[in-house]
Amino acid sequence: MEQRTFPAILLAVMGTAVSCCLADSSISTGTSEGWKLASNSGGTQLYTRSRESSFLKEFKAVGEIDASSRTVHNVLDDVVAYPDFMPFTKECRIIKREADSLFAYQRLSPRIVSDRDYTLRIREKSWPAAGGFAYLNRWESANEYGPAETKGVLRVKLCEGSWLIEPSGPNQTRATYSICTDSGGALPSFIANAASEIGIRKIFTAVRKQVKIAKYSAE
Repeated sequence: MEQRTFPAILLAVMGTAVSCCLADSSISTGTSEGWKLASNSGGTQLYTRSRESSFLKEFKAVGEIDASSRTVHNVLDDVVAYPDFMPFTKECRIIKREADSLFAYQRLSPRIVSDRDYTLRIREKSWPAAGGFAYLNRWESANEYGPAETKGVLRVKLCEGSWLIEPSGPNQTRATYSICTDSGGALPSFIANAASEIGIRKIFTAVRKQVKIAKYSAE
């Protein structure tokens, strides 16, 4: 079994007040478990479902990426480069590594609101699959392992999510991204939800562009 570092990309990029629950990456992408197709454009299917007692939504995105699962994994594994290609990412660094997980700090600068930051614990898993390797990583807030709060930067207290990366054909990958975060602020829910959809699509666009760089396809 292959198992390597695989840091997370987070939906908090828009600085919205999105509050939702972690979506299980193993569930189907249809309407099961309350998921509904919200949009299908640019090669990415975006699903939402309502959260009980909240006007905010949960999000899951599924999209094809024209690269091997290993290449996609290498892109997402390049933590120190996130500020160069991930939307709104100002800083990203690894705090420490453990046998099956790592701790990473990120600071985001969404422009329309104040900066946000958080530290995550990311648990890693990979296994052989038809056409390559599949990678599953789940993350959760772990601010106690990161730097102290900074004046003028809003600390995100809730952030849970996952990436599931599966080979789907020759040099083709099916990526499933699920997110649950409350990044604070006081935006109306309809604006927060709309901004979240934009943020997810920006993430997929960034990854699709980055996989074209030759160094990520090296074994």
